[in-house]
Amino acid sequence: MPADPDNDVTGLPPVVGGQPVALFLGNAPSVLSLARQQYYGNPRNAFWPIMAAVFGFDVTVPYLQRVAALQQNGVAVWDVLAACERPGSLDVDIVSDSIRVNDFDQFLRAHPGLRSVCFNGAKAQAIFRRQVLPMLAATPTFNMIQLPSTSPAHAGMPFDEKCRLWRQSLLQT
Repeated sequence: MPADPDNDVTGLPPVVGGQPVALFLGNAPSVLSLARQQYYGNPRNAFWPIMAAVFGFDVTVPYLQRVAALQQNGVAVWDVLAACERPGSLDVDIVSDSIRVNDFDQFLRAHPGLRSVCFNGAKAQAIFRRQVLPMLAATPTFNMIQLPSTSPAHAGMPFDEKCRLWRQSLLQT
């Protein structure tokens, strides 16, 4: 079956400041995130409310101010996938043989102070372990932490519990 160009997803560049100590990785941006050119652009996604609660900024400030708050706290945001084919926004719909991962070797060389890689959901961690780790030039020295997904599709866990687990992960960095 030929690829459907309407389902081609190309990721966003990383959000990273000078010296990140924690990198939060999702799989690939949602349809809304791509349309807005913003990480976690779906207002129902819990990522920004969690980050605001953890770092004490106003979740309603413009995107670039939220990004700056993360950067000031040593947090970078990216996705495991540079590109893939996916109809819609659900991770389960990613076409496996279309996956192309980001260049983590270059990223890790540029940011040697990284202490934790935190995965926004199980699928991001699974793809990273399967497709990124074997390709890294050096053995990683960072902690890898799987967190509950902030996606609105993962509504089975209350916000307060997600927030507690995400806050705890940042204490490990």
